Amino acid sequence: MKPTSSSSSFQASTLCTPYLLLVPLGLLAAVLVLPSLGSSHVRSDGLGVVLCPVLPATEAAASGAEKKADDASPTTAPEFRLLVGVLTTPARHERRDIVRLAYALQPPAPAYAHVDVRFVFCDVADPTERVLVSLEAARHGDVLILNCTENMNDGKTHEYFSSVPRLFAAAPYDYVMKTDDDTYLRVAAMAEELRPKPRRDVYLGHGFAVGDDPMPFMHGMGYVVSWDVAAWVSDNEDILRHNDTHGPEDLLFGKWLGIGGRGKNRYSLKPRMYDLNWYMDNFRPDTVAVHMLKDNRRWAAAFRYFNVTQEVNSSSTLYHLP
Repeated sequence: MKPTSSSSSFQASTLCTPYLLLVPLGLLAAVLVLPSLGSSHVRSDGLGVVLCPVLPATEAAASGAEKKADDASPTTAPEFRLLVGVLTTPARHERRDIVRLAYALQPPAPAYAHVDVRFVFCDVADPTERVLVSLEAARHGDVLILNCTENMNDGKTHEYFSSVPRLFAAAPYDYVMKTDDDTYLRVAAMAEELRPKPRRDVYLGHGFAVGDDPMPFMHGMGYVVSWDVAAWVSDNEDILRHNDTHGPEDLLFGKWLGIGGRGKNRYSLKPRMYDLNWYMDNFRPDTVAVHMLKDNRRWAAAFRYFNVTQEVNSSSTLYHLP
């Protein structure tokens, strides 16, 4: 899949150009500096580091040739841009490799959508993991390191949504998504859902009904907010002042928006966003996102169901050398 300015970008992004000169400093920060930036309880001007890709020479040459060919024909700007943040932890290297394949082997996002995927960490504290994550970032260019202590329900989600509007202030997205590394997101299906939606005050995911409220919050498998909602979270000091970031973070996220009267355009994609059951027999052909892919067996089942390996299996050259 080759990245363009109007399709999903998993290896490189036009957004990253202003940061390319900072890559060496970013890698140095990931290894030496970031562990001392502080905890998730303290707002810091050191928001984190976006590590963007530097292509190897052969890939850069190929990319240049493609760009020259693309320049010969008119290009159309995408209708919207989506940032997908996959929350993960440093030691889950194998899982990230699988998730990268899950995105890279999908059909490209439609031309009307530009999609960037980033793996989101807090500070990488372990010395071994700092080195390995730095190498991973240098190779793939899809790492976002936040200024917080690694956690699941102690402020990481808040740090992500509050950091993104400032980290990418020079080139805002239209939508920001939070998802997990046990979720298989079908990018084209999500783009199709977002295309007719408003660009402001949006909160979209798998809605949970509580009492008379059909969706006070979205399931943690993945949800999307419009850029203005993320910016509101970033600017709302009351969330930190009232220490309201500790506990079930996705439920709390809905609570913040409810109190602030934000995310009024709410959309539940249930049942197209769902948990995979014990027997792994509830996949849907119209899936937007499937959650609870907790091990390789479940990821393999998802790839089989969505025919991810169909072209590989039909190619005899991969299995029978001359």
